[in-house]
Amino acid sequence: MPYPENFPDINDMLKLPTGELAQLPVELLATLQGELDHASKTLKAATTKFSAALEVRYATRAAEARRACGKDTGTVRLVDGDYTVVADLPKRVDWDQAKLAAMVERIRAANDNPAQYVDITIKVPERKYTAWPDAIREGFEPARTVKVGALKVTIEAGASE
Repeated sequence: MPYPENFPDINDMLKLPTGELAQLPVELLATLQGELDHASKTLKAATTKFSAALEVRYATRAAEARRACGKDTGTVRLVDGDYTVVADLPKRVDWDQAKLAAMVERIRAANDNPAQYVDITIKVPERKYTAWPDAIREGFEPARTVKVGALKVTIEAGASE
C-alpha cells in the first residue's frame, strides 16, 4: 500500500515529540501501530532464530564447561577468539504445594517455626474473591489492596459504537 511521501515511519516517529505524535490523524496512528506490531513480531522471530543459532554453536561447549566445574546449571564463560561468551543455564525449581503444606504442618506439630524453613504466601485469586458471598468478602476486605496496571490503547479499524 503506497504511502504519501510525508508519511512518518517508525524512525521518524521516534524523533517526534510525544505531543506531536499524539496529534497525528488516527489513520496514521493506526498505520504506525500496525508497523510497530509487525516490527515487534519480526524482531521476536529474529531474536528466537539468533538465540537458536547461539545455542547450536555454544551449547555443547557450555555443557562440557559446566561438567568440568561439577555443576549442571549456572553460568560459564567460554573464549571464542577475542570474545568471551557467557552461557547461562538457569535453575528452575518447582515445589509440590500440597507436599510443602504437609511439611509445614509437620514442622508446626513438632512445635517448630516453619518460617525458619519456608516462605509462606497466601493468595486469593480475584475470580474466587468476586464469587464469595458478601459476608465473607467483607471480612477479607481490610487485607485487600487493588492496584491498576498500565493503560493499553489499541486502534482498530471501523467504529463499533
